[in-house]
Amino acid sequence: MRSRCMKKVLHNAPGQPRVWLSYGHMLKTVGRRDDGIAAYRRALALLPTLGDAWWSLANLKTVRFDDADIASMEAGLARDDLDDEDRFHLDFALGKAFEDRREPVQSFAHYAAGNALRRTRIVYDADETRIFVDRSIALLTPEFLNARRGQGCEAPDPIFVLGMPRAGSTLIEQILASHSLVEGTTELPDMPALARRIADYPQGIATLSADALREIGEEYLRRAAIQRRTDRPFFIDKLPNNWAHTALIHLALPNARIIDARRDPLDCCFSNFKQHYARGQAFSYSLDDLGRYYRDYVRLMTHVDAVLPGRVHRVDHEALLENTEVEVRALLTACGLEFEPACLAFHETERAVRTASSEQVRRPINRDGVDAWRPYEMWLDPLKTALGDLPRA
Repeated sequence: MRSRCMKKVLHNAPGQPRVWLSYGHMLKTVGRRDDGIAAYRRALALLPTLGDAWWSLANLKTVRFDDADIASMEAGLARDDLDDEDRFHLDFALGKAFEDRREPVQSFAHYAAGNALRRTRIVYDADETRIFVDRSIALLTPEFLNARRGQGCEAPDPIFVLGMPRAGSTLIEQILASHSLVEGTTELPDMPALARRIADYPQGIATLSADALREIGEEYLRRAAIQRRTDRPFFIDKLPNNWAHTALIHLALPNARIIDARRDPLDCCFSNFKQHYARGQAFSYSLDDLGRYYRDYVRLMTHVDAVLPGRVHRVDHEALLENTEVEVRALLTACGLEFEPACLAFHETERAVRTASSEQVRRPINRDGVDAWRPYEMWLDPLKTALGDLPRA
């Protein structure tokens, strides 16, 4: 339906670059990569300074820009009348262009410029995240958890795949969605929305009655059902930021599965630094913010492991690349699922994928992103300092 409407709009107004851009997004999402590229290129033919179209090409992770592309993007950046949004999109795209050419000096200059400009347009305070994690840890005591045992909604339907963005969560989702009993949905906004209703969150969870916790779980399921398209018994919510709501997930949906996607901190954080997000992930536009956010995420999940041993199944991204079948079998077991060969052939599964990894999960397992930070190491001291003594690969 959406495709037919978009084609009608394009037929009636073929000279609208932003409509071609939106059409490209839709085609990419459903796996029509080449058609999506053609739509982005059509948008650029109409408006060469449309930074979002250049970034959309770069964000496919498989497009390699030629000399003419780079010259066009650089010409756009040289214009005095370019708005900030086009400018930072062009910088992110040029960062990718020069990274692909193995020219880290120019690449990092553009990544740094894009991030610095984007950072001026958002509000993020790393201390607020630290305080939130401190309060969550203080809440999650063995005594509190034991007192709440047996409460919440008993439905086992959701599988939460959470953690840092760019940590392999889309790959995990694609593996699970290749199983005959599991439906892949998208990054659902519902758990954060329900958390925002709780006064003095996260401490306010302690004031909720057993009925209130059950109602939160039931409402989550009703809201998530809007995104469901099949009658498979299980579904995936892969919003990475749900790591901050692990306590609420556990209490409101005690039989839901929780999967923590974990990736080497330097690879993960630098991959975020190279990524421009359409929305959210405000921590990702500063190396210091990134390191502190990753550290706080690990700090909370380590505490959860201590007070709820075995509750969260962790998938180490590097281990998944090295020993795919072993890790996939362990993942399925953690989700209470029997092994199915389709889960190893996940790249053949046809489904809409809306994240930055949409093209990557349509390829077999590969190590393309491993150690991608190393050519940029001389500029990463702020990140290393913020990460502190966290183990690194």
